[in-house]
Amino acid sequence: MSNSKYSLPAGVLAAALALATTACSADMATGDAAAEHEAVQAPADVTAARPDGGAAVPAIEEAFVSALTPDDNIDSPAAWTAPDGTTWVIATAKATDRLVVYDGATGETLRSVGSLGIGEGQFERPNGVAVVDDPGSGPGQALLFVVERDNHRVQVLRLPEFAHVVTFAAEDLVKPYGLWVNRADGGYEVYVTDSYDEGEDAQGEDILPPLEKLDRRVHRYALKPAGEGFEVTRLGAFGDTGPEGALRVVESIWGDPATDRLLIAEEDETYANELKVYDLAGRFAGRTVGRDVFKAQAEGIMLKTCANGSGWWLTTEQGPSRTVFHLFDRDTLEHAGAVTGRTVANTDGIWLHDVPSERFPDGVLYAVHDDQGVVAFDWAEIARAAKLPGCAR
Repeated sequence: MSNSKYSLPAGVLAAALALATTACSADMATGDAAAEHEAVQAPADVTAARPDGGAAVPAIEEAFVSALTPDDNIDSPAAWTAPDGTTWVIATAKATDRLVVYDGATGETLRSVGSLGIGEGQFERPNGVAVVDDPGSGPGQALLFVVERDNHRVQVLRLPEFAHVVTFAAEDLVKPYGLWVNRADGGYEVYVTDSYDEGEDAQGEDILPPLEKLDRRVHRYALKPAGEGFEVTRLGAFGDTGPEGALRVVESIWGDPATDRLLIAEEDETYANELKVYDLAGRFAGRTVGRDVFKAQAEGIMLKTCANGSGWWLTTEQGPSRTVFHLFDRDTLEHAGAVTGRTVANTDGIWLHDVPSERFPDGVLYAVHDDQGVVAFDWAEIARAAKLPGCAR
């Protein structure tokens, strides 16, 4: 949430600060993704020291770095594999009010979708995004959910056409950022974070509401199939108002129905860098995660699940010059390891695409890089570097 006063300043390329061994200014000026990838090559196994003084973590090579477009202010990605096997990475561009679509195997920019406006398929500061397969919409189709902060609403589009399906929540949301979509009861249950404030101070900074007013930090909606679209029902809002469980500044959220657990990133760095644990009904579970390992703002959250019920929460530490990805055990929530990249920095959103492909047989992690583009990490490389046990699908 790099537009908030609680966020770190925009990062610079980590490769230029630490591990890159060749100059790449000419390549970057052209925006050529392949040239950028060559510029950040490093030895196969590197343990990267952290400029914030935290413990060194294994550094792995990005599979690709997309063309960088600073004017877009890229925030969050989601991925979808089409019937022909190609993968699209769909990212929100906050400053240009559109979606940018990348090739999930190469990082090539394929197209952009949308424009500024309030109409169907238009956006105003799109932020959170998620893709879910939709068995009811026919073969080769899926649903794309997009949260718009400044239109304070959620739009649902059908892939691959990006056709509008339904818009909801504009009457409830104030300053929404992130979402998680759970398939439930023949439809979907959608959780949307809302980081409303109490205006601005004399310096133009957001004023954080008192704890007793933080009871609407997450809104819930049920979507039931109805004809060609969905009937949307508001299920209420929640947020703990105690000192430990309160969600002071919120964006990223993800859930695990099997363990009845939500993880929600706390982004108020004046308070803590951590994840709050809630249940799916919206009750604070009395536990926080990561305060002892995060050295910068907590951001994107995803879940890697294994066939035996084990798995890992994959979370993001948004360092201004280096992003660190932390893994926590799915059941115990104990810290299970951490990795970083050779280039990636200042990451907002991430998306774990746990779908085998020719390029990434074990799945792939997509991460936003410095508000300008996306990078990819082969899950097999993450697992190797973090020394994770095998994980059958």
